[in-house]
Amino acid sequence: MTVVPALITERLLLRRPTFEDWPDFRDLMKSERSVYMGGPFLTVHAWGDFCQGIAQWQMFGFGSLSIEDTFTNKYVGRVEINYGPRCPEPELGWQVFDFAEGKGYAFEAATEMRRWAFEEQKMQTLVSYIDPQNQRSQRLAEKLGAELDEKAEKQDPDDLVYRHSRRG
Repeated sequence: MTVVPALITERLLLRRPTFEDWPDFRDLMKSERSVYMGGPFLTVHAWGDFCQGIAQWQMFGFGSLSIEDTFTNKYVGRVEINYGPRCPEPELGWQVFDFAEGKGYAFEAATEMRRWAFEEQKMQTLVSYIDPQNQRSQRLAEKLGAELDEKAEKQDPDDLVYRHSRRG
């Protein structure tokens, strides 16, 4: 069995997803907030996405981690490394709930997940597939030091692909 890490930052615990996280994740994926991820989704598709993030730990040694604010113990979103048929390359992704947006949680979580991937997992590269209309995620990718890679294979034809480097 693969050990799913618990990663700790100044304000956050990045931890194994639990069934208690499911209702909030489901509601996010069924909402208009998921439009840049291909949503809104039906419950069955949201469940598949939730479970995929957990299953990838066994298949690849990486997957989804729930983001928890350590001061409030509140589940505020998810950070992940995705791979498989939907992702031509390992992808660093993030989602935060509307109440958590603008507080730096996604930046803090993605920075730590990227550090873990490069330093502890010795991954050579990560990309982020971002809808061209999702300006907030584009700004976050750029703040993380990722650069637009026009030559990278895309998840969806219209995606922008931001490449993260080890130096990021």
